[in-house]
Amino acid sequence: MQEYDIIVLGTGLKECILSGLMSQSGKKVLHIDKNPYYGGESASISPLEQLYKRFKVPGPAKSMGRGKEWNIDLIPKFFLANGELVKILVHTEVTRYLDFKVVEGSYVHKAGKVHKVPGTEEEAHASDLMGMFDKRRFKKLLLFALNFDVRNPRTYQDMDPKRTTTRDLFSRFDLGLDVMEFTGHAIALHSSDSYLDQPCLETITRIKLYSESLSRHSTSPYIYPVYGLGELPQGFARLSAEYGGTFLLNRAVDEIVMDNGKVNAVKSDGKLFHCKQLICDPSYVPNRVRKVGRVIRVICLLNHPVKNTHEASSCQIIIPQAQLNRKSDIYISVVSYAHNVASDGVYIATVSTTVETSNPEKEVQPGLDLLEPIMQKFVSVCKLLVPNEDGKKSQIFVSRSYDATNHFVNECEDIKDMYHRITGAELCFGRSRHQSHNSDDN
Repeated sequence: MQEYDIIVLGTGLKECILSGLMSQSGKKVLHIDKNPYYGGESASISPLEQLYKRFKVPGPAKSMGRGKEWNIDLIPKFFLANGELVKILVHTEVTRYLDFKVVEGSYVHKAGKVHKVPGTEEEAHASDLMGMFDKRRFKKLLLFALNFDVRNPRTYQDMDPKRTTTRDLFSRFDLGLDVMEFTGHAIALHSSDSYLDQPCLETITRIKLYSESLSRHSTSPYIYPVYGLGELPQGFARLSAEYGGTFLLNRAVDEIVMDNGKVNAVKSDGKLFHCKQLICDPSYVPNRVRKVGRVIRVICLLNHPVKNTHEASSCQIIIPQAQLNRKSDIYISVVSYAHNVASDGVYIATVSTTVETSNPEKEVQPGLDLLEPIMQKFVSVCKLLVPNEDGKKSQIFVSRSYDATNHFVNECEDIKDMYHRITGAELCFGRSRHQSHNSDDN
């Protein structure tokens, strides 16, 4: 009978990050996954034939090149270069196993056309999204956000960021509706308009993060791993193994054994593994999660760059919900051979949104229209699942499903929230966990 501090079910990105952090802090961790591959629902599929097989689509054509050249994300997402997930990667030193490339452009859809998102004063000056007066006002807002420091009230400009709504903030800078729209959705990355009536602190922080990320790479604020997102769970698995973590892939999970309402063990292939805590994705505990919505994703293979993106080999496009009389935005991520995820000359564009009607495919049609002609489509509609409880009583900590956005802002919040519930401590990015753990022993 084997005993562990923590058992992790599934090798999705969130589960692997948490297991890497726990292993680094000295916990004895066991990973069990029912799949024969890493990544769970956030896996990258390779070779290409596997994607066709998964979606029961005949093919692929010989013109698609060698299947091994492909790594297709089931849930593609980009990293903000200065964002918290990148800080976690640096903090854990997983960056040793990964190479990143900058995403070539960040775009927003307005009035039937794709426009570059202005994130600097220079870009604002050149932007066709705004008139001359709006450009000046937008620059003032950017400057305010960049100089803003929550610890220094002198940067607040006589405004309480915890009380003033974002709508009032935009009014103070006299921003027009068009500027409010792309600022809120394509820069602050809010997925609906509810943020307008919330305190403006988070929106200011998000605008600042976007601008700082953009200043690191100039073409866009986003980066993406060479060979696809599937590299991340594998990187964290290697990290966990370095610190003594054990991995069992392709193993059935027969039962989660409870004792007085708390997790006690996991039974897998007839063997019992004891643990004090359990981390898992929703698929392992269907009775502990509830559905809060659905997400549609359409993976599209193209033999051309997307129109009006300056021939970008990779980019993000956001269609704000108000453009289509919707409650939530439509997201398009484009990657290609430039990131070693497709054959030469081929692009992978994924359109995603939160489902609002009984006809999800019709909802993403405006996104698909921007990509025509499309060689092949792969459509999936998934449930959005969230845990029923915080896990403190049962010591079973369940991650949320991946949302429709094509960036990691909300995923990062989930990781931090789970880390706090599991350990009782905030996730901080100072010295590496290994250094601080060693110094505690001295």
